[in-house]
Amino acid sequence: QLQLVESGGGLVQAGGSLRLSCAASGRTVSSYGMGWFRQAPGKEREFVAAINWSGSSTYYADSVKGRFTISRDNAKNTVNLQMNSLKPEDTAVYYCAATTTILLVANKRSYDYWGQGTQVTVSS
Repeated sequence: QLQLVESGGGLVQAGGSLRLSCAASGRTVSSYGMGWFRQAPGKEREFVAAINWSGSSTYYADSVKGRFTISRDNAKNTVNLQMNSLKPEDTAVYYCAATTTILLVANKRSYDYWGQGTQVTVSS
């Protein structure tokens, strides 16, 4: 069973940066495609970014393209999300997720394992 634990969330002013990390245990993360999702109060959980098993391909939601960068370190069993130029509308709980699907996917139903989430709050 793969366990995922997110960290790095917090409170930041608009225009600032945060780096989220997702630590995996139980299985090697290199077997999985990884994604980040977020959920704001009263809204559906939405896709943010995805990365394939090797890190050679990435995919971003239009709302974060050019501001966020997803990366992974399979040797350390971690996946990261660097978030720059943060906006108040980025405020949400951010979730790390893993999928056995080979292709990069934005559909949350394709992900098999989820972390508990970390809160990101961007003040204006």
